[in-house]
Amino acid sequence: MKVTDLHADVISKLLEHPGAKWGNDVPGDLFDVTPKRLEDGGIALQVFALYLPDSVNRNPETLFRATELFWSEVLTKPQMKLVTCGADIAAALKEGKIGAILSLEGAEGLQGHLWALRLMYKLGLRLLGPTWNHANWACDGAMEPRGGGLTRAGRQLVAECGKLGILLDVSHLSERGFWDVAELSAKPIFASHSNVRTYKDHQRNLRDDQLAAIIRGNGIIGITFVPWFLTANEPATIDDVLRHVEYICALGGVANVAFGSDFDGIERHPIGLRHPGFYPSLIEALLKRYPEPLVRGFAGENANRYLMKNL
Repeated sequence: MKVTDLHADVISKLLEHPGAKWGNDVPGDLFDVTPKRLEDGGIALQVFALYLPDSVNRNPETLFRATELFWSEVLTKPQMKLVTCGADIAAALKEGKIGAILSLEGAEGLQGHLWALRLMYKLGLRLLGPTWNHANWACDGAMEPRGGGLTRAGRQLVAECGKLGILLDVSHLSERGFWDVAELSAKPIFASHSNVRTYKDHQRNLRDDQLAAIIRGNGIIGITFVPWFLTANEPATIDDVLRHVEYICALGGVANVAFGSDFDGIERHPIGLRHPGFYPSLIEALLKRYPEPLVRGFAGENANRYLMKNL
């Protein structure tokens, strides 16, 4: 069964480890995600998030350097195919390739320069979250005490994304930021890697009204494997992932469930979900509870339908 994963942090690890190469035989098992593990897990489409860690300068130059790593380390692998539109997804599936989509996790590095956003678009950027957990020039994040929404410049960013065709990711936004983006976005919004706040009260998880808004708008919700977003009683397990799936389905979101692992962005993993090669274990568990057509939707078809329609 083919899988779409909406969030992995390979590029950030490449930035943090200059000289590291992304492949199957990395000393010390540096990466959760490798080409072979993507193949073993049945991944048909992988979103590669571009997050600038604290160890690097957050400016356009670093963004372009990170984007070059996406091109030189990821897209040069024979399994991978760049995805910039719906037709590319269909082509990747037909060719048996793994589609690779570039996403920007936090607009800090743009420093308010929309020319840099336009250039990033030309380099393949198709998804964007205005900020990470804290405040930046565009918006407050989910863990910013102030809880503000989009700034004036942030509203311009959202408008420019609409003109270009860049889809907006609400996973890291403050609640006010979430609703601002939901109101202003030209296309349905999505959450690449967030869970149900009713089950785990964490600022990064989504409340029922937020989940319902994404469902009403025909967006998607990428349930993430971050243990502390899944349960208060670690270690997390695959059963904890299933609880969040079930809750979103109960809200009417059967067609909106997806997955966004956050592999390479976490140091702890749920039991049985150490890296993409373990996705078949999750699929097997889902098949014990749901009919196969629904599981195919959760695994990838829901996300693919959203992306093919809106990119």
